[in-house]
Amino acid sequence: MADEGQRGARLRVVLVEDDEPIRRRLAELLAGWQEAVLVAECGTLADALQAVEREKLDLLVTDLKLPDGNGIEVIKVLRRTQPGAEAMVISVMTDERTVLDAIEAGATGYLLKDADSIDLIEAITDLMAGRSPISSRIARVLVRRLSDSNDSAVSEPVPGRPALTPREMDILWGVAKGFTYAELAERLEMSRQTVPVHIRNIYRKLQASNRSEAVFEAARLGLIRL
Repeated sequence: MADEGQRGARLRVVLVEDDEPIRRRLAELLAGWQEAVLVAECGTLADALQAVEREKLDLLVTDLKLPDGNGIEVIKVLRRTQPGAEAMVISVMTDERTVLDAIEAGATGYLLKDADSIDLIEAITDLMAGRSPISSRIARVLVRRLSDSNDSAVSEPVPGRPALTPREMDILWGVAKGFTYAELAERLEMSRQTVPVHIRNIYRKLQASNRSEAVFEAARLGLIRL
């Protein structure tokens, strides 16, 4: 029983959102989730930086456009001071530069604010399990940007391109589009339990550790494009 209690330790979360009604809604959602404890909710960059420096965290959930700066700065501080913690962006911003900057800073999840409450909790669960939840629109931004860069940079096949099986290519496309494991299993008519096995093989071949890295690398190598 003690081992189960240890595994069931609640996630320590800091929430950063300047819009008070949205922050209150998200705070209530997180506070009511039995798997998490909300240790701080912040409406400014300054407050967020103080919280990250003061609190021991498992997860940062942050907006980007704040009244006194950009939430990307909080992600950078978190990565430097608490490298074991995760960072998830929840934003309305979908421009390429912002998305790429957030992921390069260390965000391993990027949701749009139109995601409903159930999507948020499922996304956090995926994130803490080592996956990278990304809204489908954000995945398209990443793939399109990297495909365009690949087109302008090289026209020949990339040396050493990993060999993915047809099934792995199907799953890779689903990963890029932001499908969940259950959605992949249903669309590809395969067992839900075999999806993670294929994804681990894809990550290994692409030398990626999460969804966003796999999408980046696959687009860079010309394996996928929109």
